[in-house]
Amino acid sequence: MKKYFLSLAVAAAIISCDIDKKGQIELPEVDIDIDAEEGNLPSFDVDWADVNVGTRTKTIEVPKVVIVMEEEEVEVPYIDVDMPEDYEDSEKMERTLRIEAEFNDNEHDLEIQEVRAMNRKLYVIASLNKMENSLDGKTMRVEDQVEINAPNLDVEYIIVGEKPNRIFNNQYSYFNSMDDLNDDLKNAQVIYKR
Repeated sequence: MKKYFLSLAVAAAIISCDIDKKGQIELPEVDIDIDAEEGNLPSFDVDWADVNVGTRTKTIEVPKVVIVMEEEEVEVPYIDVDMPEDYEDSEKMERTLRIEAEFNDNEHDLEIQEVRAMNRKLYVIASLNKMENSLDGKTMRVEDQVEINAPNLDVEYIIVGEKPNRIFNNQYSYFNSMDDLNDDLKNAQVIYKR
């Protein structure tokens, strides 16, 4: 026990002061004989909460999006583009130019108004108009499309109208009106007009 206290005293002294050692240190030898009887620690019986884990049936509101796809025959605009003979990579292919918008406040109407072309790029310009019918918190997506037969060209999709507050709509450029389009778009050749 004395060794223990001596060790603590030495440790405290070393920690609390700056020591420069000069010469050798030798601790005295101590011989200790200790007799002790076994102790008796108290035991504790602790009662805590009884926990049961399970399930039960409860009615809650769960958001659901229901999409119903039906096949219908409709007239879809078709654009056939012939590039000049000296145009590189003039091999044509058919594809769909589709633009969509998603919203959850009121119904909207989305229509492609024009397709413009400049250099190796197509600009698909659609109008988005908010209607009066409320969706009562449901999410709805509308789309419009045109078919095109042309060489592989880059496509940029533009929506004229108020941008709905949904992450899905971040993939398109939005303008308040056709007058707000930049000069490059205004000067591009109109190849389709509704």
